[in-house]
Amino acid sequence: MDDAIDGTVRAMLDELKAGFPRVETMTASAARAAVAQRRVPANNIDDVRGAIDHAVPGPAGAIPIRIYYPHGEHVGDRPGIVFCHGGGFVFCDIESHDGFCRALARGSQAVVVSVGYRLAPEHPAPAAALDAFAAFCWVIEHAAGLGIDATRTAIAGDSAGGNLAAVTAILCRERGVAKPAAQLLLYPAIDPSFETDSYHSYGTGYLNTRAAMQWYWHQYLGSEGLGGERIVDPPFLVAPARAESHADLPPAVIVTAGLDPLHSEGCGYARRLRNAGVPVVHRDFPGLFHGFMTIQSFPPAASARDMLCDDLRDVLCPTLCESQ
Repeated sequence: MDDAIDGTVRAMLDELKAGFPRVETMTASAARAAVAQRRVPANNIDDVRGAIDHAVPGPAGAIPIRIYYPHGEHVGDRPGIVFCHGGGFVFCDIESHDGFCRALARGSQAVVVSVGYRLAPEHPAPAAALDAFAAFCWVIEHAAGLGIDATRTAIAGDSAGGNLAAVTAILCRERGVAKPAAQLLLYPAIDPSFETDSYHSYGTGYLNTRAAMQWYWHQYLGSEGLGGERIVDPPFLVAPARAESHADLPPAVIVTAGLDPLHSEGCGYARRLRNAGVPVVHRDFPGLFHGFMTIQSFPPAASARDMLCDDLRDVLCPTLCESQ
């Protein structure tokens, strides 16, 4: 491990690595169980005024969602954030990201809608992406009843969820439906290739590993999809960087972590969007690692979330939020 890593970061990495299972040696069900055992209950329940569980129609049945309402009075409808959790397309759920979504709702003063999309390998690509898209479209269609301003609603996600958010933004453009007001991508998984600079530099020793990422993508795509030999059609449904064009996509807020195997692809996607004329705020955290943002007890995560929420408020409601 790099000797220059901050002591707080090193201690957290050591703690996380000591308990995180080697998922690449496990079945999907065993990995889910092992990860669920490590779950820490949210300790910030009061960050929001209330949360409501609901289900919305999806391409293969009902999709569970949880809607988080911030505290305080608000004149008119609030901005919205439709959030897709991470977990390698295989594990995690609404509960695993409950604390983060509460903090996000509080910090952004937006109504956050967390999506429980279908998981791989039982539901291979592009099932998760199609669920994310369906949930976003449902929120836009029912925005008024949810107290949400449809014109100020973002799509968001971390890791695999960042992939689903990026794909949803492209799908909205391709299908001619209302586009997100912004796309929030937290250390997103952009492409099933593993030969970037950050994969070579940080593929082992920093919690998220190259072996684990290959396993995640294998679960989602099948062995023939690894390395890009066979990807669903069109390819952007699983690899958003492979869209024919990135023009006319929503403004992006992209977070990357320097010690993450996914660092290069996240930075590359930020450049790709900028080159296509998309406004991008890219927050790079050189000394941090994949998944740091959702660790409630980790001080660097708290300051990063504050910065992220400021960015979201600037994108979604630069005038209205100043008066709150």
